[in-house]
Amino acid sequence: MYDNITFNLQALIESIEKIELYSKDFDDADKFYHDQKSFDASMMQFIVIGEIISRLDEKFKISHNEIPWQKIKDFRNIIAHDYFGIDADEIWDIINNKLLPLKNDIHGLLE
Repeated sequence: MYDNITFNLQALIESIEKIELYSKDFDDADKFYHDQKSFDASMMQFIVIGEIISRLDEKFKISHNEIPWQKIKDFRNIIAHDYFGIDADEIWDIINNKLLPLKNDIHGLLE
């Protein structure tokens, strides 16, 4: 059955894959940060991810609390409200160390 939760989980995967695409050609945080199009596009996808999470049913998030939903949503708020204070190294670390496990967890929820 194709429902709202499934739609939102697939949208999360799509946003993660866009960030992967936008960042794949860079070797480090500094080069990524200085490519304005790629960096800004990725930041927008982090905002989209936070928005999607805010649309997910609270009961669903509680029943799948292995995923740090609130932490991800809070990260969206940092990007949206403190854009000029963003640490490129932190973003780089999230992209390279946290996105793939999150993507795998979401795939697991879809199965």
